Amino acid sequence: MREVLSRGEAGEGPSEPAIRNKANLNVLVFGAGAIGTYVGGSLALQGHQLTFIEQPQAAEEILRRGLRLDLSVAHRQPTTSTLPASTFHCVTSVEEALSIGPYDVAVFALKSFDTPSVLQNLLPWREQLPPILCLQNGVENEDSLAAALGAERVIAGTVTSAINRLAVGDIVLERLRGVGLAARHPLSERLAAALNGAGLNARLYPSAAEMKWSKLLTNLLANATSAILDMTPIEVFSHPGLYRLEIDGLREALRVMAAQGLHVVDLPGTPVRLLALGARLPFFLSKPIMQGSLGRGRGAKMPSFHMDLYSGRGKSEVDYLNGAVVRNGERLGVPTPINRMLTVTLLALTEGLISKETYRHKPEKLLKEITDICNST
Repeated sequence: MREVLSRGEAGEGPSEPAIRNKANLNVLVFGAGAIGTYVGGSLALQGHQLTFIEQPQAAEEILRRGLRLDLSVAHRQPTTSTLPASTFHCVTSVEEALSIGPYDVAVFALKSFDTPSVLQNLLPWREQLPPILCLQNGVENEDSLAAALGAERVIAGTVTSAINRLAVGDIVLERLRGVGLAARHPLSERLAAALNGAGLNARLYPSAAEMKWSKLLTNLLANATSAILDMTPIEVFSHPGLYRLEIDGLREALRVMAAQGLHVVDLPGTPVRLLALGARLPFFLSKPIMQGSLGRGRGAKMPSFHMDLYSGRGKSEVDYLNGAVVRNGERLGVPTPINRMLTVTLLALTEGLISKETYRHKPEKLLKEITDICNST
């Protein structure tokens, strides 16, 4: 592999190439989605070795164009970083990727609904895989990885930075917040140092469960509701009935956390404890806090559940977020009727069992059905 990495301000040529050394990591990245490209590409820009596993069509596109990372927000100047295809590997199978290794770490940043199928493909290569940094949303993916590959091969993580994927291998960093890592793996400190060296603002957490559940709280806000109603998060929070629905759903998740003895923790650039405080306050006091939190996050931008629903793929992560609240609530004896209704409704829309027009811009219809469900339980 050649060692040239191009990096320069917009409109300028590449600067001096980064130099790899023995302290650098050899990183395997599953998928060149927004997070995979951001984390893997940022590490490669600092001289770490990078290999992607991608679908054939996506791999062909990456190898033709290379990677492009717009990191203007982080550098506070018009900076674009480009990685030519000659500076990294992109393959289409685990077998081919492992033939290039060995690797120090793998980055797992796929959609949660892809986890079962990917794990099936990984099982034959279990003994050859490096530790896996799991940056997926939800609170159950690490358990699935650990059960299949061994707990010693799993490092829990989370990304709070906002990244927009323009195309395969082409991302824009919209807001730099950071990366959370579980602290108790032998590789954690070295990995955090590498991420910080790449400008990703990594922080170590002693409790992986508290870190992951705290991130889940932020993912719940106006996510399922926006998708079901085809309304922006700001529209959802501006509607009095929907605002109460969001807060009550968040309170369910907080009760499930409390039943597990878990505390809410702040994540990099994300004051989750303030979010939890806002959810516990009376509605008239909480609204300014919650709307401010939403404004710093999604605002008028449609959330991931909406994008998944309207992508036509027939898959949604709602069962791994709201659904996880429901499953853990059942296990612990904590009622979660709102998260259950949102999960069931959005899955029915995703699978085409009901039309998208059923609830589109009909908040009163959704609120009535949820109220009826809650009153009957």
